[in-house]
Amino acid sequence: MRSWLTYTAARLGLFAGAFGIVYLFGARSWIALILAWVISGLASYVLLSKWRDQISQKIVERSEQRRGNRLGDRLEDAASREDHLQEAAEEPQQAETPAEAVGPADSAQVGQGQTAAGGDESAETEAKGEAGERARLLPENAREAEAKDV
Repeated sequence: MRSWLTYTAARLGLFAGAFGIVYLFGARSWIALILAWVISGLASYVLLSKWRDQISQKIVERSEQRRGNRLGDRLEDAASREDHLQEAAEEPQQAETPAEAVGPADSAQVGQGQTAAGGDESAETEAKGEAGERARLLPENAREAEAKDV
């Protein structure tokens, strides 16, 4: 910021000097202002090029640094949201077990490979796995899980 102020002060100084010289040569009013503006612009282009280059380099560096930080933050946030969605989709599958689905009176049948309804336990587990997989892939379930996390 200090270099920007120095550059601006130098530009104003060149304009004031050019206006003084043009005024001494007899130019008055608008013509003096226009001539001083053109002369100071040409002089600053030649004399102040180093300062102008330094200022533009600093601006570009700051811009790239800000853009890089924001992009990295967005990528990290998106990755963490994706992880939360995947964990939320996996939790309901892990929470349901055959022992919980069957009452305590029917637990003896479950141990023998039978469910309370009398079906095969492995077929029922596969059906739950497929249903859980379909639920995980549906976008509306992902939105619901994200809303619960927030």
